[in-house]
Amino acid sequence: MRFRTLLPLTTMAAAIAGCTPTPAQQARIEQAAATNRADLTAALRGLTPGKPTQCIGQYTTRQVNAYGPTIVYTISPRLKFVSQTAGGCEGIGQRSRNDILVTRTTTGQLCSGDIAQTVDRTSGFFTGSCSFGAFVPYRKER
Repeated sequence: MRFRTLLPLTTMAAAIAGCTPTPAQQARIEQAAATNRADLTAALRGLTPGKPTQCIGQYTTRQVNAYGPTIVYTISPRLKFVSQTAGGCEGIGQRSRNDILVTRTTTGQLCSGDIAQTVDRTSGFFTGSCSFGAFVPYRKER
């Protein structure tokens, strides 16, 4: 009986240990996060955040980039919308894998809570998905 109790515990401990990043992996994760924060700061430099909105027009977007779990929709050099996700769409835009963001909407708007998928530009395979948070407008003051 004691063996049966011990086996699930050792299996669980091994599974947890297998999910723990090594120090080298943790350093790469922290470096990538720092790079994402710095790049996001640079992308929003000179812009002032406004009041969050639940939806934005999908067809006015010129460019979409991910900075870690943060997605930035560029409408113009003077206006960008920022949405925080729980992650999963980090590969979009020119900064990383250059995946394509695929959204499905019948209203022409992207709204908080909508789910998007990412697709590999070359193979067409789905590579991830994420759910949008509120959209915060960042504007350049005149």
